Amino acid sequence: MATLGFVGLGIMGRPMLNNLLKAGHAVVAYGRTPAKLDACVKDGAQRGASNSDVGARASMVITMLPDGPEVEEVVLGADGILAGAKAGSLIIDMSSINPLVSQKIARACAAKGVDFIDAPVSGGEPKAIDGTLAIMVGASEEAFAKAEPILKCMGSSVTLTGPVGAGNTTKLANQIMVACNIAAMGEALVLATRCGLNPEVVVNAIKGGLAGSAVLNAKGPMLIARNFKPGFKINLHQKDLRNALQTAEANHVCLPITALVQQMLSSLIGTGKGDLDHSAIATFVEGLSNVEVKVPAA
Repeated sequence: MATLGFVGLGIMGRPMLNNLLKAGHAVVAYGRTPAKLDACVKDGAQRGASNSDVGARASMVITMLPDGPEVEEVVLGADGILAGAKAGSLIIDMSSINPLVSQKIARACAAKGVDFIDAPVSGGEPKAIDGTLAIMVGASEEAFAKAEPILKCMGSSVTLTGPVGAGNTTKLANQIMVACNIAAMGEALVLATRCGLNPEVVVNAIKGGLAGSAVLNAKGPMLIARNFKPGFKINLHQKDLRNALQTAEANHVCLPITALVQQMLSSLIGTGKGDLDHSAIATFVEGLSNVEVKVPAA
């Protein structure tokens, strides 16, 4: 198997890298936090010296970073992946960023004979750990054919959605639905709780009907248990909705509900909740009515 590269060793990146190792791939890893890099080397990865070193040593490099500026720096910077990459290699960005940034990076890579594709994911830390992420790919058919076997080591669903940028546009659509779902769930359970109902019973009654969803199944129990350990942070979801609104503006599309929920997230960040799991979006609604969604005391 060809040696792979991996840059970005956070909540999502490390378990994704581990699934590549479990599949038998040799992986050169690099990240700017020494402790995280040390942990990945202990897991079995080879230690990269820099972004460009990873680009020089791997024919296919995966990035998993917070936002577009970080991806630009890691790929296009003076000591970036592209500086070390050879013609014919492939860079797979699995971050969630503005699709216009993906297209800009792709053009710079193409000028050096390097393929670039965007392949953002959905599923959060639990699905990153068990290798069942939903992966949305923007790529040429030729580049997708090269990347697909690698992506299937990390995801149970790998879909080519269109050319470069299409993966991130699809991810923005996903993030709109998830954030608005969590906000609506919060309103529903605040109402039920204020009316004296057990929210756990309400969730169990609802989840088998039309309002049932993966969001309700995953985030409802977290809210009720007051468990906001981050699988996907509010800070990052706010960034995704900001990118969605910027993309909408560039394409003359009105997203009023997204704009409202994005403001809710900004308020939560302002009150120190940005590093909580995005299930805590519902706490914004709780605050408006001074109701905490939880199982009533016996």
